[in-house]
Amino acid sequence: MKDENIILLKSKRFALRIIKLYSYLCYKKREYVLSKQVLRSGTSIGANAKEGSVAQSRPDFYSKLHIALKEAAETEYWLELLHESGFLEKKYFDSIYIDCQEILKILTSILKTKQTNTN
Repeated sequence: MKDENIILLKSKRFALRIIKLYSYLCYKKREYVLSKQVLRSGTSIGANAKEGSVAQSRPDFYSKLHIALKEAAETEYWLELLHESGFLEKKYFDSIYIDCQEILKILTSILKTKQTNTN
């Protein structure tokens, strides 16, 4: 099997979880505003990471992954709001929030490594 790019793999799995969360929030909780925000930002992480994987240059790569990092931070915020407002129960929040934080750490590490290698 070909070597897996960890951020692409984890961000895609995360996006699939976010899609399921969106569906749950809309159809079970009747919440449409915050759920749309978390859907947009949570699926954007992987899309930007994927774009970065075929970047035309180092600055392009850095830019795409930095956008993915910003989207992950935004997703973390929406998840916190969903939990604190009572739409997302603690056990579900804890699980997906840990995944989001892991993605944030991976992206931060990649960006720090690339920034160090370009200086």
